[in-house]
Amino acid sequence: MHRVVLVVVPPVMSFDVSIPYMVFDGVESGGSPGYAVRACAAEPGRTATVGGPDLFVPDGLEAVREADTVMAVGSGGEPARPRVLEALREAAAAGTRIASLCTGAFVLAQAGLLDGRRATTHWGLAAELAARHPAVDVRPDVLYVDDGRVLTSAGAAAAIDLCLHLVRLDYGAAAANAAARAAVVSPVRPGGQAQFIETPLPPERGVSLAPTRAWALARLDRPLALKDLAAHAGTSVRTLTRRFHAETGLSPLQWLLHQRIDRARELLETTRLPMDRVAWESGLGSADSLRKHLVDRVGLTPTAYRAGFRRTGP
Repeated sequence: MHRVVLVVVPPVMSFDVSIPYMVFDGVESGGSPGYAVRACAAEPGRTATVGGPDLFVPDGLEAVREADTVMAVGSGGEPARPRVLEALREAAAAGTRIASLCTGAFVLAQAGLLDGRRATTHWGLAAELAARHPAVDVRPDVLYVDDGRVLTSAGAAAAIDLCLHLVRLDYGAAAANAAARAAVVSPVRPGGQAQFIETPLPPERGVSLAPTRAWALARLDRPLALKDLAAHAGTSVRTLTRRFHAETGLSPLQWLLHQRIDRARELLETTRLPMDRVAWESGLGSADSLRKHLVDRVGLTPTAYRAGFRRTGP
């Protein structure tokens, strides 16, 4: 079982604290729970939140020593207590995976754990993070950054994306997609996707393209052109493209490619299908195309990916 410890640093939003519990709860490995999540703080007990009810944080910072992954949550950019920073430094030195949700990146930066690394935070505070910590390579326009043993996410829903990414790293794409379905959120989104979407609500009469995306997901093994998506949505290609970007931050074809690569990863993890069949069922066409896109996305050939991430399956 993978042990996740949240380091809660006030001021904190209760939503941010709840996200890891929501995503990791229910993930299984070999029929047993995949994660155990607990929260700790420099001052355990009743903890005030921003715009919500108080939290009860049961554990002190000694819990960090037992973690496989430590996640800094909260701070709002305010200075963290020295003993919080020291606990994070000790965990990093011990080889523990370190992550932050939203403004938790400020805590990692204060601890020196982001120096020389790529990182992100909520887009509204990214410039402040960069100004305060010039040694950090701040990426203001992405959902999350995986920089090896240190990972950071943008705000709100991007924290869900980072947690799903961790599930995929730990237990594979099938487990991550199952966790996304259980949480009733979108499948795992790539970290490089833009975090700020110009029109956060569906445009034009409140009509969303979600049904068209669901329709496309069920047909990834078939050729899908812009005109096919537009026909399903009952709109023009130009309007489809504009609305797709407004709702997802991606063009329709970029979104399709991301979904096809993720489908290929899941098939590589959970089946013994030959590479040509994996490519065909994911809509990538050929084994050569599969190889190119997988190397571009994750830096591994399909054979190497399967060897490293294979899960049980037919």
